[in-house]
Amino acid sequence: MTPVTGLDHVVIAVSDWRAATDFYRDVVGAEVIGVGGDRVAFRIGPHQLSVHGPGLDLGGNVARGPVRPGNSDICFVWAGPIEEAVAHLRRHDVEVETGPVRRVGAGGAGTSVYFRDPDGSLLEFISYQDSSQQP
Repeated sequence: MTPVTGLDHVVIAVSDWRAATDFYRDVVGAEVIGVGGDRVAFRIGPHQLSVHGPGLDLGGNVARGPVRPGNSDICFVWAGPIEEAVAHLRRHDVEVETGPVRRVGAGGAGTSVYFRDPDGSLLEFISYQDSSQQP
């Protein structure tokens, strides 16, 4: 068997570097990492979103159907109760599109809320805490 131990990074594409950086830093909680010139990546825990955007030319080293702004679908783990995620999104004037709803993710059964980044990519916060058992 191949000794793959996890997921290192995925690529997202954005149409506006500043709007995306502000959103992923402030709403998602990503650490913004400079990777040369104006280019950035977004680090969330041990994982990274590598960002393709305006002015970036990677030559032929992209997928056959390269990622375009607005066509990603990514789920992030929310460490607290899902109600806290909803309140966090509201504080940032981000509309909850769906949820809270029960879902199954990599950690098993959880509760999710769905929302969109500035380009329209679908994002999800999933909480594995059962809020009905919170003190």
